[in-house]
Amino acid sequence: MKGVVFNLLEEAVGRAFGPETWDVLIDASGVSGVYTSLGNYPDEEIEALVAAAMAALSLDRDQVLRWFGQNAIPVLAELYPAFFTGSEDGRTFVEGVNHIIHAEVRKLYPGAACPHFHMHTDASGDLIMDYLSARNMCALAQGFVEGAAAWFGQPVDFRHLRCTQQGDPQCSFALTWSPMAARDEAA
Repeated sequence: MKGVVFNLLEEAVGRAFGPETWDVLIDASGVSGVYTSLGNYPDEEIEALVAAAMAALSLDRDQVLRWFGQNAIPVLAELYPAFFTGSEDGRTFVEGVNHIIHAEVRKLYPGAACPHFHMHTDASGDLIMDYLSARNMCALAQGFVEGAAAWFGQPVDFRHLRCTQQGDPQCSFALTWSPMAARDEAA
């Protein structure tokens, strides 16, 4: 996994719980804790940090990953504002993840093994997103989607339709985005 992911986690943890909490997680996980954004690190290190956070917070793996995704979006927006330029709403941002964000990530961080999302709109207008990754971090993907929705001020109903953790060949999500105009009228 690219070091930038560890950097995002460190920043999200520091903002939410203070920088000393990151040191506690490093000690509890037994990882080195020295991550450069361009570096490549074993997936086991992120899993060890997640396990340490699970123990410290009495949360399960999916809850920790989801929290991370939600809290990483504001950090991403500050560090990489160009990723958010041109997206009019949360749905547009999510739909561009493969062609805009992950394409840029691969340019900035050669060798990055980004997940791939196959997306289409179903008859109801929901965005159907298939998550393709050997890492089985669908909860992180959910957190990123929810974080993007919050960033753009556009609520999303996220439904996990299929999951590799339940024996399915891939994870699939249905995302129902609230229209921006309806949200603005209700305010």
